Amino acid sequence: MHRLKIISGHLPPGGSSNFRRDLRRSDCGSATAASSRSSPEDVVVVHGRRTAIGKAKRGGFKDTTPDELLSAVMSAVLKDVGLSPERLGDVCVGNVLQPGAGALMARVAHFLSVESMSLRGIGNPGDLSSRLMDNDKARDCIIPMGITSENVAERFGVSRETQDAFALRSQQNAARAQRAGLFDHEIVPVTTKFVDDEGKERQVTVSRDEGVRPGTTLEGLAKLRPAFKPDGSTTAGNSSQVSDGAAAVLIGRRSAVEALGLPVLGVLRASAVVGVPPDVMGIGPAYAIPAALQQAGLSVADIDVFEINEAFASQAVYSVEKLGIPPEKVNPNGGAIALGHPLGCTGARQVVTLLNELKRRGRRAYGVVSMCIGTGMGAAAVFEYPGA
Repeated sequence: MHRLKIISGHLPPGGSSNFRRDLRRSDCGSATAASSRSSPEDVVVVHGRRTAIGKAKRGGFKDTTPDELLSAVMSAVLKDVGLSPERLGDVCVGNVLQPGAGALMARVAHFLSVESMSLRGIGNPGDLSSRLMDNDKARDCIIPMGITSENVAERFGVSRETQDAFALRSQQNAARAQRAGLFDHEIVPVTTKFVDDEGKERQVTVSRDEGVRPGTTLEGLAKLRPAFKPDGSTTAGNSSQVSDGAAAVLIGRRSAVEALGLPVLGVLRASAVVGVPPDVMGIGPAYAIPAALQQAGLSVADIDVFEINEAFASQAVYSVEKLGIPPEKVNPNGGAIALGHPLGCTGARQVVTLLNELKRRGRRAYGVVSMCIGTGMGAAAVFEYPGA
């Protein structure tokens, strides 16, 4: 608890101090979600916000440190629900490229995620044992992500045309959502410094996702050269963008949330993590989603919206087709190909986007969040929106 007090001290005061009960971390139960019975032990989502997603190295957040992004989203979440940071029960930060496992940033968030791909590079995997090269599967863990995409496309017959069509749909969905203002409730505008090409510093406010390209066409995508191998099919247009961003999701045990008088935006009904061959790591969702649905007592047909990370169109297409998911249920507001993929942030961003979409539909509904994981894993979670 001493660590929590230190962390909370970095957050602005707010909310009521009349409650003594903390939002304790809890394991997700495996009770059948189809029954939709409320339990005091349920893990529920109270609220979530995110920053806009900036283009790495050249976008609005290129000079912004991760802790600044974290502070913005976490402060917004606590302010929105009127919760004192002293009531936080634990802190979990998701990141991929930050030094020291991102431990220094944990002071500003409760179940949030962040990534700055501007300030860190992806080419250095860190210190690894020399024995890695002695084992085929271990060696496959350091295959470049783009090559794993090419492996998926070749091994499972995902054509360049199919990948480009999927990428176009992602861009079109994101452009429509952005134009309609559907992301406005998710995004916390962040005012930060920006250094231009001439070295001049100025303040900018980033409030829109920078990667959305409304003018994308199939013809334009078809002109792009393969990015990872000369005869490949994975391009900059049908891959996720390198990005900066942060997201925060406030969760707690239902009993604690109700005692604090906080809202329930969603209920975590099931979660699963699986392993897949590292050289085709992108197929993780195709195996994690069925595992999570089985745990929840649900089927693909029961799910209203699937938020499946678009690391590459090849792996997203494979997962969607293998599971027989209707395309209209997949990333209805675009995915990482259009919005961007700040590695450690994306899972939390997907949760925020998913629950806001289900809320807009105004009725009880189920959604799935899933993503592949480098080195050969997949993760998925099933959420229920309880209805207005």
